[in-house]
Amino acid sequence: MKRAWFVVAVLLFAACKKSEPNPSTNCPACNCETGVPVDPLLLSFLSRARAAHHIADDRESDDNLTASAEPLERLVTGPLPRVGSADLAPEVREVLADTYARLADLHSRQGAFDRALQDVQQGLEHARDPNYFRGHLLETEGLVEERHAKALEKNGDHAGAAVIRKRAIELLEHAMEVQSGVIEHAPHAPSDGNGTATPTPAASTK
Repeated sequence: MKRAWFVVAVLLFAACKKSEPNPSTNCPACNCETGVPVDPLLLSFLSRARAAHHIADDRESDDNLTASAEPLERLVTGPLPRVGSADLAPEVREVLADTYARLADLHSRQGAFDRALQDVQQGLEHARDPNYFRGHLLETEGLVEERHAKALEKNGDHAGAAVIRKRAIELLEHAMEVQSGVIEHAPHAPSDGNGTATPTPAASTK
């Protein structure tokens, strides 16, 4: 599921934009608008995440799902930059949530459904607020259960498959509700002076 790579790339791009030189301070690692230094450890983590997903993409293109999951597992269990040596930065939590979603997809495609559901739960710990990442994890959980139901049906367990399929639909419905909330509560674009709002991408709530 190479879509996860896109999210990591966007987060890395956003962090790099923040680190552009501030013309008033000539600081090479400052936020352009506030002059606040950007944590170089955060940039290192986002770069590491980008590399991990790139490796995963390459291995997934060879249909080696086990090898594809390996760099992602190293990413989520590796060193994490913290704010004040305590909390994880929002960008770190978002990357972890999205990486766990990709791990769930990879593991479920190998038939490791319990492992995949565990991945989703770990991801949800990093996406507790109703944002894109939480919605995507719920969507992924629904797809995991959908695959699980198909596997049970293939093995002749039609009753068990029906129960799991019902849960899959409930999870997908929940994912739709979360993402609808994200869209509906996105900040409105400022007017262009003619009473028309300038369209901008919806932002995930933190």
